[in-house]
Amino acid sequence: MSAAGEFIDATLQRESTWERAEADRDRLGGSLTFYGASVGAIRGTVRDAGRRYPGLDHDDITALSSELWSQPVFERRLAAVVLLQSHVRILRASDLTRIEGFLRNAQLPALSDPLTADVVRPLIDALTGAARGRANIVLGRWAHDPSAGLRRAAGLLGVTGG
Repeated sequence: MSAAGEFIDATLQRESTWERAEADRDRLGGSLTFYGASVGAIRGTVRDAGRRYPGLDHDDITALSSELWSQPVFERRLAAVVLLQSHVRILRASDLTRIEGFLRNAQLPALSDPLTADVVRPLIDALTGAARGRANIVLGRWAHDPSAGLRRAAGLLGVTGG
């Protein structure tokens, strides 16, 4: 694991409580593991990681988001969403492939909805020309995909795939 990934994971575990983990599991359901860190702690940890590891470029950010998402832990996955939200301006149309994988196995609207609204939507809105056209094709495919997560994202984006 990268140094930034280790920092985020260790900090989230330190910021957690078993009571919050149990309450979140009961409230959100799904089969993910819960550390029990608050949303504020997750946001603060991602912010602190940015200060501790300055100069992360596009490839570093996208690799770190995949690293965080790779384990079925709610707080790690939410940290990946927060990381992408914080760096949406550097994302590219080609990053939709990575995000598609995240949406396929998000399992919870608490992960897929902010990923869609706060990452995919601004990413799409910033695209122009051929990149926008390719992205629209991808979104149209999502509308008819067997994955409920992708169909939900397409619906939230107003894509019918017609």
